Amino acid sequence: MPGTDPREAAAVVAGELPDLPHLVELPTRGPGADLLGRAAALLLDLHVDLQPSGWRLVDRPGLDERRAAGYLSQDLDELEAHAQDVTGPVKLQIAGPWTLAAGLELPRGQPVLGDRGAIRDLVASLAEGAAAHVADLRRRLPDATPVLQLDEPSLPAVLAGRVRRANGVGTINAVPEPDAEEALRAVVEAAGAPVVIHCCAATPPLDLARRVGAVGVSADLTVLAEGVADELGEVVEAGLVLLAGLVPSSGPVSGVADTVEPVRRLWRRLGLDEVLLATRVVVTPTCGLAGASPDQARAALALAREAARALSEQEVR
Repeated sequence: MPGTDPREAAAVVAGELPDLPHLVELPTRGPGADLLGRAAALLLDLHVDLQPSGWRLVDRPGLDERRAAGYLSQDLDELEAHAQDVTGPVKLQIAGPWTLAAGLELPRGQPVLGDRGAIRDLVASLAEGAAAHVADLRRRLPDATPVLQLDEPSLPAVLAGRVRRANGVGTINAVPEPDAEEALRAVVEAAGAPVVIHCCAATPPLDLARRVGAVGVSADLTVLAEGVADELGEVVEAGLVLLAGLVPSSGPVSGVADTVEPVRRLWRRLGLDEVLLATRVVVTPTCGLAGASPDQARAALALAREAARALSEQEVR
């Protein structure tokens, strides 16, 4: 979400998304409120510090790690205050293990992704941290049902061997898909809550998400590569929920009919049962809203809710 006020952002989310509120992230606040800093603050028995080149693993906690933990605590406090009456799902979201491995550095400055032992330690630490994060939400909102979203924007690059080395010369070897699957499954199984895997790249790892036990996939339907559509249909028919990125993340929003047309067109092309539009699709912005204005973000959330209602009612005005 845009802005720097966690109370205001939580109020907007609770007001616009009463059926699926989520823990806000406000990266505009600075280091520690960003995707990597937030996930790093959840790591157990691993510590991070912010260097000019990015977040780096270090031997002991410092100011940057404490700042990240403080932002997370503030955001959870506001979610607790604004979602006390929620009895349905409440979504948390953190960076997944492969995006974290690609983005964090080892003490000497190389990406964690290039060290198999460091990856194992990172995955184990994140799995424990994710489980503790979910348990914390359960304590705060005992009537709600936690849902954990793993954000994996870097996963396609990790699988394709496109993550560059620290010196910018060459790339790190591609991670074999069985290894990627093993790490993701470790976090999914440890979470203690239903897990959605989010990737807004043109080639999101949809079937991989199914294989590791995720209950849903989140993708930007406006940028999907041509060959991905069939795979998306297969995971929906396999029972996964689709969090469909349809509402623009910045700029003006369209009407309801134009917003839902891409998913309706996809359904027709794949020959999917239209009942699944009402039972397996959650309408979302195409990606994060941090780059939008506050008014644009509020309008995007409102449109997502209206578009979802239109799909549920099987009618678009």
